[in-house]
Amino acid sequence: MHERAGAATLGRCGEEIAAQWYVAEGFTVLARRFRTGRGEVDLIARRGPLLVFVEVKARRGDGWGAPAAAVGAGKLSRLRLAARVWLAANPARDAAEFRFDVAAVIFAPGGRGLQLEVTAGVF
Repeated sequence: MHERAGAATLGRCGEEIAAQWYVAEGFTVLARRFRTGRGEVDLIARRGPLLVFVEVKARRGDGWGAPAAAVGAGKLSRLRLAARVWLAANPARDAAEFRFDVAAVIFAPGGRGLQLEVTAGVF
Protein backbone atom coordinates (compact mmCIF):
# COMPACT_ATOMS: atom_id res chain seq x y z
CA MET A 1 0.00 0.00 0.00
CA HIS A 2 2.86 2.37 0.76
CA GLU A 3 4.19 1.95 -2.79
CA ARG A 4 0.76 2.75 -4.26
CA ALA A 5 0.45 5.81 -2.04
CA GLY A 6 3.84 6.93 -3.35
CA ALA A 7 2.65 6.41 -6.93
CA ALA A 8 -0.48 8.48 -6.27
CA THR A 9 1.62 11.30 -4.80
CA LEU A 10 4.00 11.12 -7.77
CA GLY A 11 1.04 11.29 -10.15
CA ARG A 12 -0.43 14.31 -8.39
CA CYS A 13 2.94 16.07 -8.46
CA GLY A 14 3.20 15.33 -12.18
CA GLU A 15 -0.29 16.69 -12.76
CA GLU A 16 0.55 19.87 -10.86
CA ILE A 17 3.73 20.41 -12.89
CA ALA A 18 1.83 19.85 -16.14
CA ALA A 19 -0.96 22.20 -15.02
CA GLN A 20 1.58 24.91 -14.22
CA TRP A 21 3.13 24.48 -17.66
CA TYR A 22 -0.25 24.87 -19.39
CA VAL A 23 -1.03 27.99 -17.33
CA ALA A 24 2.39 29.46 -18.23
CA GLU A 25 1.52 28.79 -21.89
CA GLY A 26 -1.66 30.88 -21.55
CA PHE A 27 -4.19 28.12 -20.86
CA THR A 28 -6.85 28.05 -18.18
CA VAL A 29 -7.16 24.70 -16.41
CA LEU A 30 -10.86 23.86 -16.41
CA ALA A 31 -10.74 20.49 -14.66
CA ARG A 32 -8.35 18.07 -12.99
CA ARG A 33 -8.77 14.31 -12.62
CA PHE A 34 -12.15 14.20 -14.36
CA ARG A 35 -13.36 10.61 -13.91
CA THR A 36 -16.14 8.59 -15.41
CA GLY A 37 -16.98 4.92 -15.07
CA ARG A 38 -15.00 4.20 -18.23
CA GLY A 39 -12.11 6.61 -18.23
CA GLU A 40 -10.33 9.60 -16.83
CA VAL A 41 -8.80 12.84 -18.07
CA ASP A 42 -5.99 14.15 -15.91
CA LEU A 43 -6.27 17.78 -17.07
CA ILE A 44 -8.66 19.74 -19.25
CA ALA A 45 -7.32 23.10 -20.35
CA ARG A 46 -8.43 25.88 -22.65
CA ARG A 47 -6.77 28.73 -24.50
CA GLY A 48 -9.12 30.74 -26.67
CA PRO A 49 -10.99 28.39 -29.01
CA LEU A 50 -8.63 25.46 -28.24
CA LEU A 51 -9.74 22.82 -25.73
CA VAL A 52 -7.08 20.29 -24.67
CA PHE A 53 -7.57 16.97 -22.90
CA VAL A 54 -4.31 15.92 -21.24
CA GLU A 55 -3.04 12.54 -20.06
CA VAL A 56 -0.21 13.03 -17.58
CA LYS A 57 2.41 10.33 -17.03
CA ALA A 58 4.94 10.72 -14.24
CA ARG A 59 7.94 8.52 -13.52
CA ARG A 60 10.94 8.40 -11.22
CA GLY A 61 13.78 8.18 -13.71
CA ASP A 62 13.56 6.55 -17.11
CA GLY A 63 14.16 2.92 -16.10
CA TRP A 64 10.64 1.93 -17.18
CA GLY A 65 10.92 3.66 -20.53
CA ALA A 66 9.49 6.96 -21.66
CA PRO A 67 6.31 7.88 -19.76
CA ALA A 68 4.46 8.72 -22.99
CA ALA A 69 5.12 5.18 -24.24
CA ALA A 70 2.79 3.95 -21.49
CA VAL A 71 -0.17 5.58 -23.25
CA GLY A 72 -1.42 2.86 -25.55
CA ALA A 73 -4.51 2.43 -27.71
CA GLY A 74 -6.66 1.30 -24.78
CA LYS A 75 -5.76 4.33 -22.69
CA LEU A 76 -6.37 6.67 -25.62
CA SER A 77 -9.78 5.08 -26.17
CA ARG A 78 -10.72 5.59 -22.50
CA LEU A 79 -9.42 9.17 -22.70
CA ARG A 80 -11.68 9.84 -25.69
CA LEU A 81 -14.70 8.38 -23.88
CA ALA A 82 -14.06 10.52 -20.80
CA ALA A 83 -13.65 13.62 -23.00
CA ARG A 84 -17.03 12.93 -24.62
CA VAL A 85 -18.67 12.64 -21.19
CA TRP A 86 -17.06 15.90 -20.05
CA LEU A 87 -18.16 17.69 -23.23
CA ALA A 88 -21.73 16.42 -22.79
CA ALA A 89 -21.81 17.87 -19.26
CA ASN A 90 -19.84 21.03 -20.15
CA PRO A 91 -20.77 22.10 -23.66
CA ALA A 92 -17.93 24.07 -25.23
CA ARG A 93 -19.98 25.60 -28.00
CA ASP A 94 -17.43 28.26 -28.86
CA ALA A 95 -14.46 25.87 -28.90
CA ALA A 96 -13.35 25.49 -32.50
CA GLU A 97 -10.50 23.05 -31.86
CA PHE A 98 -10.04 19.99 -29.67
CA ARG A 99 -6.73 18.30 -28.98
CA PHE A 100 -5.42 15.39 -26.93
CA ASP A 101 -1.96 15.77 -25.39
CA VAL A 102 0.37 13.61 -23.34
CA ALA A 103 2.44 15.41 -20.71
CA ALA A 104 5.34 13.25 -19.56
CA VAL A 105 7.09 14.20 -16.32
CA ILE A 106 10.31 12.43 -15.35
CA PHE A 107 11.66 13.11 -11.88
CA ALA A 108 15.44 12.68 -11.64
CA PRO A 109 16.64 10.27 -8.94
CA GLY A 110 17.48 11.86 -5.62
CA GLY A 111 15.41 14.97 -6.29
CA ARG A 112 17.93 16.35 -8.77
CA GLY A 113 15.37 17.99 -11.02
CA LEU A 114 12.78 16.97 -13.53
CA GLN A 115 12.02 16.87 -17.21
CA LEU A 116 8.68 17.76 -18.79
CA GLU A 117 7.82 16.79 -22.33
CA VAL A 118 4.44 17.69 -23.81
CA THR A 119 3.38 15.86 -26.94
CA ALA A 120 0.55 17.83 -28.52
CA GLY A 121 -2.10 16.21 -30.68
CA VAL A 122 -1.43 12.53 -30.01
CA PHE A 123 -4.59 11.76 -32.04
